[in-house]
Amino acid sequence: MLYEHSHLHQCFEYQHGGSVLRVKSGPTRKTMAVDVRDRMRSDILNGTLKPGQRLMFADLSERYGVSVGVTREALTWLSTQGLVQAKAHQGYIVAPLSIPDLNELTEARTAIEPIVLRMSFEAGGTDWEGDVISAHHILSRTPPPFLDQGQLADEDAMERWAEAHAAFHDVLFAGCRNERMLRIVRQLAEEAAMYRRWSVSLVIRNTEGEKEHRQLLEAALAGDWERGGEVLRTHVRHTRDNLARYVEEHPDAQA
Repeated sequence: MLYEHSHLHQCFEYQHGGSVLRVKSGPTRKTMAVDVRDRMRSDILNGTLKPGQRLMFADLSERYGVSVGVTREALTWLSTQGLVQAKAHQGYIVAPLSIPDLNELTEARTAIEPIVLRMSFEAGGTDWEGDVISAHHILSRTPPPFLDQGQLADEDAMERWAEAHAAFHDVLFAGCRNERMLRIVRQLAEEAAMYRRWSVSLVIRNTEGEKEHRQLLEAALAGDWERGGEVLRTHVRHTRDNLARYVEEHPDAQA
């Protein structure tokens, strides 16, 4: 009888005489696929797997220590998130750095996110304001993923900053009561995370980022959705503008 399911293992009960034996199995196929997709997602976002890189099943299976079938499941899920693409006669590749796609994404974000931000500002109460203050405090106290010499910090530092950054932006919208609108914003944020993390991994820094985060906090506490929307649009466009300049200097990086 199956009695427990943890993140990586299943435990089974067996009746033996008057005793109950509990035996822990190895990782399930489903759990391994989730683990591999998370590790692969991290490797894509931190630039270990480069934009446009071909993803060979045999290489990935060896890299992550799983079967080809588990690797295929992980790649299928990552393709639904826009992180990898299936190409005819090529298999899977890491999504290329596409300025046209980034332009489209930026256009969608700058059109939709200020609307949801306004809904959040109007509906959010004191608890929401407290959450915004807390998330900003954590982000402001989290070291940026760059060293003083302009070099990229280690992967753990990058991951901590990315999580704090995502949490602050998410809580800004969390006061919105329209779940469909929230889902759209969060899906756009997931797609934008790839480009933002690439810009970090390529050591492209938004020097105005900290100031803009502070301005978003101040706008939220003042309920000034017009000012908040203006700052948000500028903030969103920085990733696009910085990556566009990078592609001009490194044309091989683009799809």
